[in-house]
Amino acid sequence: MNSRILSILPLVLIFSFLVACKEKGEKPITKKTPEQIATEALTGTGTAQWTVAGSGSVTRDGQNVTSTYATFELFLNAGTSKTYSTKNGGELFDANGNWSFAGTNFDKIILTGTKPAATREISFTQTGTTLRLEFRVPLPGARVVGTSALAGSYVFNLVKK
Repeated sequence: MNSRILSILPLVLIFSFLVACKEKGEKPITKKTPEQIATEALTGTGTAQWTVAGSGSVTRDGQNVTSTYATFELFLNAGTSKTYSTKNGGELFDANGNWSFAGTNFDKIILTGTKPAATREISFTQTGTTLRLEFRVPLPGARVVGTSALAGSYVFNLVKK
């Protein structure tokens, strides 16, 4: 009889441990995927609004062009379809569309649309309440109705609104 009790004892101990953990309300640790982490960097818990106004800045080919985009705003939504909208994007950004990650590193996005910033890989870095976007608009896609040359390497330093 002692050998029978001893053979069941490990099972009883394991079961007791599992029940004790469950009673304390402990939940299993779920690890976020790289895509989830990158999405949260851009959109927070679902939607984020980024702006140049305040302490943001914009450069093109190293030259300060913040005054051209001083009231630029970017809204990113991570719902079932990742959407974006912009305000005061001039001839560089479309008013709205969809966004997606470029590749599997989840450090670049692509915006849909027809304006020069659309369909370009846009590198992003989010730190605290700032979002840095970097992209290049090459010729000839930079010309708008043959009058405005928007070609160049852009850096948008945005702040969370």
